[in-house]
Amino acid sequence: MTFGAVLAPVQAQAQPHAPATTGAPPTVEEQRLDGAVPQEILRRSGFDDAAPRFTRALADVRSYRQADRLVEREGARLWRRAVDRAQGRGPAGGDLSRDDDRPLYWARLGMTRELRGWEPEFGLTEARRAALLDRLERSSRGQDSITYPSGTGFKRILVTGFDPFTLDRDIRISNPSGATALALDGTWIRTADGPAWIETAMFPVRYGDFAAGTVERALGPVLPQVDLFTTVSQGRVGRIDVEHFNGAWRGGFPDNENVSRTETVPVSDPASQPQWTTTTLPYKAIVAANTGPYPVYDHTSVTEIPAGGTDPVVRDDGPTAGSTAREGGGGDYLSNEIAYRATLLRDRLGLTIPGGHVHTPVLQFGAGNTDPATGSVTDPEFVRNRLAIIAQIREIVGVAAAS
Repeated sequence: MTFGAVLAPVQAQAQPHAPATTGAPPTVEEQRLDGAVPQEILRRSGFDDAAPRFTRALADVRSYRQADRLVEREGARLWRRAVDRAQGRGPAGGDLSRDDDRPLYWARLGMTRELRGWEPEFGLTEARRAALLDRLERSSRGQDSITYPSGTGFKRILVTGFDPFTLDRDIRISNPSGATALALDGTWIRTADGPAWIETAMFPVRYGDFAAGTVERALGPVLPQVDLFTTVSQGRVGRIDVEHFNGAWRGGFPDNENVSRTETVPVSDPASQPQWTTTTLPYKAIVAANTGPYPVYDHTSVTEIPAGGTDPVVRDDGPTAGSTAREGGGGDYLSNEIAYRATLLRDRLGLTIPGGHVHTPVLQFGAGNTDPATGSVTDPEFVRNRLAIIAQIREIVGVAAAS
């Protein structure tokens, strides 16, 4: 099956004679941007200049073509700036730890908010505005810049991460999977089987983007090039899980737009859609290795409706034949869904490469900094925990590549 047959995003097509539209109001995500915590994170990281610079550049744009080039350039610039900061290149730009993923998240939202409300003199159709926003999202997440060195004698690895989420519960939250993506992008690692080059990308915590095919569009051209891939997200407290089974079900937990979806994961060609996909990561080697301070598990539990049944049942050792998915090992949220989509894409492309999902520990603040209303945006234990998670995921990737 070709990549084109696998991918089914809902793409906005520009209509040449469609009327221009006025700028749209901020999204739910963008509305959080004016809070004290996001503004402090931007100021203390030096990323508070990203949206104002973008706004000034938009004021000089005189055509859609110029806008398209500007959006792609500035999105890529933001991604590269965040990666460089995480990897110790250039000025730190403030007093937040370099490994912090949150400046990228909040700076991107500042830029998308400006673009969403922009009203250029030449006019924008709804479809063209959507295309510009999509371009900005993709370029600022590293999705369109996944490039491996030429040559032989090394392995090519792909790792993905996520934005922060559950922001209405604690707007200070950081996502260690996103921090890991920034720390590993464009880096060499040494494994027991030789060197490996890692490329990364990040994804939003939004059902709509996933239904529109953002995972397949980003990963489809890349998976045939790689020797190993793993999607990564934040999971359970105090442990790392290699998720063995992924289920085709959305359980309804609200996303970053406060949208809820309870349904079968929407994919192209639903008639051939399996209820379950399986990891091909070398989970036995990963679990057995000494990769860091957190215990690592081959997590095989799922929730299913057995064939002929009506009620969900928890199975500790994976799904039974003919069952209907209600939770994969990674649950029924978007971390399970990216694992399901990536491994389904692997299978539909006929690839035999190792691939699957790894859940990091929950990133926790220090013992005296747990109240979102009164706590600090960072503390030493918070930074130590994030660095430990990044280091252990790097080791796990290395073990997987060597196995």
